[in-house]
Amino acid sequence: MQRLQDRVAVITGAGSGIGLATARRLAEEGARVVCVDVDDEAGTKAAAEVGGLYVKADVTSEADVARMYQTAFDSYGSVDVAFNNAGISPPDDDSILETGIEAWRRVQEVNLTSVYLCCKHVIPYMRRQGRGSIINTASFVAVMGSATSQISYTASKGGVLAMSRELGVQFAREGIRVNALCPGPVNTPLLQELFAKDPERAQRRLVHVPMGRFAEATEIAAAVAFLASDDSSFITGSEFLVDGGISGAYVTPL
Repeated sequence: MQRLQDRVAVITGAGSGIGLATARRLAEEGARVVCVDVDDEAGTKAAAEVGGLYVKADVTSEADVARMYQTAFDSYGSVDVAFNNAGISPPDDDSILETGIEAWRRVQEVNLTSVYLCCKHVIPYMRRQGRGSIINTASFVAVMGSATSQISYTASKGGVLAMSRELGVQFAREGIRVNALCPGPVNTPLLQELFAKDPERAQRRLVHVPMGRFAEATEIAAAVAFLASDDSSFITGSEFLVDGGISGAYVTPL
């Protein structure tokens, strides 16, 4: 499919995981991809692989965010898709009883404030064009509670979901769609590290997935491609769950 032929897509956190898988998928569908990351080696490699442009940016810096969209526009002439994906899930973000204020603030800055900044600075480009699709990475934990809490991560993703809904409603009549992508657990290096360090904790998560496995990054990328394309032209302000049935399950299959 070439649903995104010649559209310009800016992806944050494009150097690895879901971001890298999405850069590949959107490029396959014809998009010109701007790969944003703080890791020069990973970002440069991703951009080279997809024939795109690498921009180094700290998404918690307003100046960097403004510059990355300006670079995308100056290079390609438009900004049609913004996949605001960069995020962290550090080990010191744990139960509210254990998580310190500095860990709380760091996660909020990277996971929530960065999405605010990215939306704030990309919407003016899309308003001038009269079109655009913004996909913000939230999480299934934005709609469900977990006893194995990462309190700041959960709160940040709830904020992303609420903000995406509001922006989707606010700008709907200007041709700008804003959706919150809510993945379930994804088979990424971060999750593999959790399995290696604490198999029991990882298994406690896996048992709740009706499909019996975690998502692959390519499956999340396929959902992003759908939300970026005109196939989702009547979808905005949504919580787009790609969670293997977790949010609908009470008892999972044996």
